[in-house]
Amino acid sequence: MKSRINLEVFKNFVQSSNFGGFLLFLCVIISLVIANTSLAIPLQEILATKIGFENETIHLNYSISMWINDGLMAIFFLLVGLEIKREMVEGELSSPKKAVLPIIAAIGGAVVPALIYIGFNGSTPTSAGWGIPMATDIAFALAVISLLDKRIPSSLKIFLAALAIVDDLIAILVIAIFYSSGIEFTYLALAGMGMVILVLMNRFDVKNPYLYLIPGVFIWYFVHHSGIHATIAGVLVAMTLPTNISDEESPLERLEHALVKPVNFLIIPIFAFANTNITVHKEMIAGLTSPLGLGISLGLILGKPIGIVTTSFICAKLKIGQLPLNAKMVHMVGLGLLAGIGFTMSIFISMLSFNEPIFVEEAKLAVLLTSLIAGVLGYIVLRFWGGKAKKKVA
Repeated sequence: MKSRINLEVFKNFVQSSNFGGFLLFLCVIISLVIANTSLAIPLQEILATKIGFENETIHLNYSISMWINDGLMAIFFLLVGLEIKREMVEGELSSPKKAVLPIIAAIGGAVVPALIYIGFNGSTPTSAGWGIPMATDIAFALAVISLLDKRIPSSLKIFLAALAIVDDLIAILVIAIFYSSGIEFTYLALAGMGMVILVLMNRFDVKNPYLYLIPGVFIWYFVHHSGIHATIAGVLVAMTLPTNISDEESPLERLEHALVKPVNFLIIPIFAFANTNITVHKEMIAGLTSPLGLGISLGLILGKPIGIVTTSFICAKLKIGQLPLNAKMVHMVGLGLLAGIGFTMSIFISMLSFNEPIFVEEAKLAVLLTSLIAGVLGYIVLRFWGGKAKKKVA
């Protein structure tokens, strides 16, 4: 009798959180390869193809690239918003004692990289990109730390998740305030009316989470035309879904669970594939050592750990907050490096920062290379020095 191939290992891997990170990395590699072959122009033509509907009153005819960046990414931001609200109601951000350290560390990890970038680009044509090194890619960072399993204190993963969620909130506010175009108040008022409807649905205890998505689609449309970046609509809708602190699954948690796999296994990989098709040439390689490239690279790989470790150390010394259970400063250095994995949000802000294509491409390349280096260094620090520190604590 022939033995069957054991697919259990593969099945478990596909169902694990690490598969999302693997798929994301694979899409980046494929996109980069295509962008540097004869298939680059056909891919760009496909992404520039317009699809949709348009007449005198409705304007929904956009390129595939814009549908990905403004449409699909709104669903990504919806999931981020759900995670933020859940953490604020029942998680690591639900009380001042729990929230103070990840909040302050996230602020430090956002401000220091921005200052480093401004230091290199303050009076140059690329000064608008200061928000690029502020962001952390929560999916990639958590995927890397999950590889360490029991070699580090389990509290570190919870802390990193809370820090990355606050980091996402900061990035969302930065996008809404600094990277939105002129405001159209009529559309903004219509979006506000949609939000009133959602708040009333919450007050009247509407349990079906998918009913919240119907006004949400209209809010997305109005926000898109208001001048505020359309992805912010996802966060606004998320904040209206009801949740609770009991063991009973809330509407928010139902929608969050429904979105996790489509976002991690489909939307983010598609976004990565569509936005990392970078045709590398000499000018871009030189751009890595330009003020733009250095501001992004040093902001992510130095600014993030410096900001996070410094603020964590000050908070611990002043008894404002406590380090994660069984964690040492070497663990915080490793976390700071993992927070330097900017990727999704950093690339997204890169596209909002510049009108010149060469600046966008240079920024994307700098984000890609630096995120890879930050992930490897963070893993090494936590795997070897962090593992030794854990043994000493034990």
